[in-house]
Amino acid sequence: MSVLSSVPASERVHIAFFGNRNAGKSSLVNAVTGQDLSVVSDVAGTTTDPVTKSMELLPLGPVLIIDTPGYDDEGALGEMRVARTKKVIRKTDIAVVCIDSSRGITESDREMLELLKKRELPYVVALTKQDLEKGAKKAEEIENAIEVSAKSGYNINELKEKIAAMARENTIEKRPLADLCDEGDVIVLVTPIDESAPKGRLILPQQLVLRDILDRNAVAITTQVDELAFVLNNLKNPPKMVITDSQVFGAVSKIVPESIPLTSFSIIMALYKGFLHTAVRAIGALDSLKDGDTVLIAEGCTHHRQCNDIGTVKIPRWLRSHVGADINIETCSGNEFPDDLARYAMVIHCGGCMLNEKEVLARMNSANEQGVPFTNYGTFIAHVNGILSRSLEIFDL
Repeated sequence: MSVLSSVPASERVHIAFFGNRNAGKSSLVNAVTGQDLSVVSDVAGTTTDPVTKSMELLPLGPVLIIDTPGYDDEGALGEMRVARTKKVIRKTDIAVVCIDSSRGITESDREMLELLKKRELPYVVALTKQDLEKGAKKAEEIENAIEVSAKSGYNINELKEKIAAMARENTIEKRPLADLCDEGDVIVLVTPIDESAPKGRLILPQQLVLRDILDRNAVAITTQVDELAFVLNNLKNPPKMVITDSQVFGAVSKIVPESIPLTSFSIIMALYKGFLHTAVRAIGALDSLKDGDTVLIAEGCTHHRQCNDIGTVKIPRWLRSHVGADINIETCSGNEFPDDLARYAMVIHCGGCMLNEKEVLARMNSANEQGVPFTNYGTFIAHVNGILSRSLEIFDL
């Protein structure tokens, strides 16, 4: 397995192909990727659900390619497919809008372009089917457009270069630890191996933080809770900080001296994904929860639920105990984050490690626009353990 192929989907540039039915989206996806990723047919509406593929796209590198259903689909099922397409926009970094050059721009094409502009999402218009010369629309007639033909290969490499250039221009390189770690620093990572830990590997936030430490030529010491006191007592000098799994925040905080900065992987992820400020501001809403309120606990991944699962068991238990009110709790996972949040008094989201930054911020913005407080697991757990201020001391908030 190559290094690039092991990059998690959440860390890849998301490139989505949009357009009407039979606009040539799937053919163009196959031409750009050099693979038969999408089924191609003359029958309108062949692509009925978003199709994704993690791959290496030169000259850009690791990407996630997304082929979407036709934006002009009709009927009850068509409306559901269009809704799925709109959800894809939330996690798209670069959009490729496919317009059939033999038909020209349709009303649904204009609607899609306006939606992308409203979201301030970088896009390029691919004028497809240029091999059909009769009445072909030309690039100079449309903003941000390039003429292409999936059949002949015309301008496919040029399109790939354009996508790569847009990605480099619009992607800001971020690192999980931001400016919290320097060369030579010693950082202790507390990674409990319990019934919820995946067999034979670390969870993604732990992997990302560990790799960031190593990339900076710093030193990572990884331990479990029971060995933490031994590790700290045997270090010649105190570590730069301790980063712990949020689920053992309470136990770890009693072991780590107040003089040593302490935070969690989940809080680090909130910083990395760009919503830590929002998560911290929202935590005060806990004190306003009352009988009958409904809280949404949301996760970005789907996984087998353990008997003591963090999202469906532990956080609901801690939440009810802390609030002392008869509140309702709903959960969602994966892509099933609701558009309408009006019935919720609060959203408690995971760190978002399996979602790209665009998707996490889209969920946060949706909550903000609807006036629903939006926090995350690490911030919540630190708060209920009475150590939120301590866990935020190392950040410039």
